[in-house]
Amino acid sequence: MISVRPIAPHEWQKYRDIRLQALQDAPDAFGSTWAAEAAQTDEHWSARITAAAASDMDRALFAVNGEVVCGLVWCKLSAAEPGVADIYQMWVAPTARGMGAGRALLGHALAWAKNRGAQRVRLGVTVAGSPAMRLYRSHGFAPVGEPEPLRAGSALMAQAMELNWGTPTAR
Repeated sequence: MISVRPIAPHEWQKYRDIRLQALQDAPDAFGSTWAAEAAQTDEHWSARITAAAASDMDRALFAVNGEVVCGLVWCKLSAAEPGVADIYQMWVAPTARGMGAGRALLGHALAWAKNRGAQRVRLGVTVAGSPAMRLYRSHGFAPVGEPEPLRAGSALMAQAMELNWGTPTAR
């Protein structure tokens, strides 16, 4: 049974480990790289999760299967664009794929964003007929703009996608 919960500040090491695992497992799915993230200090990882947990603008979530963390997503409200949220770091462990972890993570992130007044949610996905692309489309995300390089020096292309709810929700 998959459950989703916020990442607590004391779980920064678990967050670091799952983030690095994601970057190793799916290096073509992220704008960052394993090498760049692995070079970060423990203080950086701890501060990242502590700040997110204390913020009203961030929601970092784990998917858990029993006691095992099997997925991750980060949702952040835009400080520059009221009513806009961004999804980052979406990943599900290979052992949990097909069990609904991705759907649960995305559903929780979207509910959090909508509850905080987001009218539009953005994300980027590597261009492919991937399960990730199908998941986002099934939740109402649509491509916007032209694909752009995943990261500097990459031949892979990433597609920006958006979900628009239209009118603001009451807080």
